[in-house]
Amino acid sequence: MSSTLPDNACPRLDDVSVYALRALNSEDEAAMRAHLGLCAVCQQELAKLSPIIDAFAGWPTDVLRPSPSSSLWDEVTQRVSSDMGSAPIPRSKNEYSEPDWEEVAAGIWCKLLATDKKQRRTSMLVRLAPGTDYPPHRHAGVEELHLLEGELWIEDHKLYPGDYNRAEPGTGDKRVWSETGCTCVLITSPDDVLG
Repeated sequence: MSSTLPDNACPRLDDVSVYALRALNSEDEAAMRAHLGLCAVCQQELAKLSPIIDAFAGWPTDVLRPSPSSSLWDEVTQRVSSDMGSAPIPRSKNEYSEPDWEEVAAGIWCKLLATDKKQRRTSMLVRLAPGTDYPPHRHAGVEELHLLEGELWIEDHKLYPGDYNRAEPGTGDKRVWSETGCTCVLITSPDDVLG
């Protein structure tokens, strides 16, 4: 149940943006440069990204890398309002605050992203330490998992970064574990039964 790329997509397409931002180490940069010489899809992606990234060079460094004591929001708001000739829009009092990681069991951390009580759905990031098993469980609703990093085994099916797995209500997983450690997005029911 892996996600599939369109026929014309390259599996290295996501690396193009990192290359364009000059954020690869020298070895990976050289490998990507060689790949770009052979891959028309990645060449097109780089051509689309380059003007945007090059425009960053014209931005003042205090906007791109504000001092720790300054508020980027305040600085950008002030600049935009002065360019527009209007008063700055005040920052909303209901600012989003990044949820914390919570260790819910030995080697298992969760970061709750959203809960829909009406639909009985919960979205979270889940991180497993290397060699950790997730408890056996039965799905009360549809479970959707998108693996971000590492490798994850669900029964005898191994997932890699970018893979997607969907489980239907009433099904269960007896063994879910990671040899390498992993991080995934998990959308599931809070009514799943562990054990």
